[in-house]
Amino acid sequence: MTVVVGDEELLVERAIAEVVAAVRAGDPDTEVVELAPGGLEPGRLAELTSPSLFGGGKVLVLRAAQDLGKDLTAEVLRYAAHPADDVALVAVHHGGAKGKALVDGLAKAGARKVACPKMTKAGERVAFVRAEVRRAGGSVTEDAARSLIEAVGNDLRELAGVCGQLVSDTPGGRIDDAAVARYHRGRAEVSGFNVADHAVEGRLAEALEQLRWALATGVAPVLIVSALAQGVRGLAKVGGAPRGARGAALAKELGMPPWKIERLQRQLRGWSPAGVARALGAVAEADAGVKGGAADPAYALEKAVADIVGARSLA
Repeated sequence: MTVVVGDEELLVERAIAEVVAAVRAGDPDTEVVELAPGGLEPGRLAELTSPSLFGGGKVLVLRAAQDLGKDLTAEVLRYAAHPADDVALVAVHHGGAKGKALVDGLAKAGARKVACPKMTKAGERVAFVRAEVRRAGGSVTEDAARSLIEAVGNDLRELAGVCGQLVSDTPGGRIDDAAVARYHRGRAEVSGFNVADHAVEGRLAEALEQLRWALATGVAPVLIVSALAQGVRGLAKVGGAPRGARGAALAKELGMPPWKIERLQRQLRGWSPAGVARALGAVAEADAGVKGGAADPAYALEKAVADIVGARSLA
C-alpha cells in the first residue's frame, strides 16, 4: 500500500507510475484500475479486492482520497488492516487537513508514504533540476540550474523535458552556464515558444520570422520542436477536457496553471479535432527530422510550422 500526499502533479504521476512499474515487473498482466470518490460506491472496494477466478493482480489508484466520505474512508481502512496479496493500493491525497484520518490510518496500517508537495521556493526548484539531470545521467552546476529555471520558467514538466534534452545534447552530460546559454541564447527576445504560439494561432509569416531569428541566435532545433510539441499537445489536452469543467477544477484535471489554460483556450479557436491530429503528425515528423532524419533541420522546422498553420484551417 502506498499513500501519495501532495498536489505537485508531475511528482504524483511519477509516484503512481513507479508503483505500477514495480508491480508489473513481477506480473506484466497486472490490471490498473482508476477510482475516484464519485464512482466508488459502498462495497465496490471489496469487490475489486476479492480473489479473481482468472487470477492476476491489480493496482487500485484511488484519486482525490481526501474527498472520501466517512463511510468510504472506514471501508478503505478496514481493507488496509487485511490487504490482499495480489492487490497494490495507491491512495492519492492532495494534502491538508481534509481527509487526514485516511492518511494517518493507512500509514498506521503500514502504507508507504510519498510526499509530493508543491515546489514554491527557488531552492526547491534548483534541487529538482539537479535531480532531474542526475536522473537523465548527467550533472549540472547550481548556477547553471538557476540559469535554466530563469530561461524556462517554473513549470516542472517543461523543466524535466529540457533537462533530459540538455543531457542528451551536451557532451558527457555535464551542464554548465555555457551549455545553458548555448541552448537558450536569445530566449528573452525569441524562443521556440514564440514560434509555437504564432504557429498554433495561424500566423505563418510571424512564425517563420520568429523561427529564423531563433535559429540565427542559436536556439537549438530540438528545443524548437519541443516547444511546437508542447503547444499542439496543449491544444489537444484543452480541447479534450470534460465539458463544464472550469477554473481550479479544470487546472487540476489538466495539470496546468489557469493562465496557461486560458491562453490555450484562446488559441484553440479555429481548430478542429482533425486539424489537431494533423498538427501532431507534423510535429512528430519534424522531431524525427531534426534528430537526423532530415538533411536540413531548418527546412524540417519550416515545413512543420507551415503544416501546423495549414492544419488549423482543416475542417
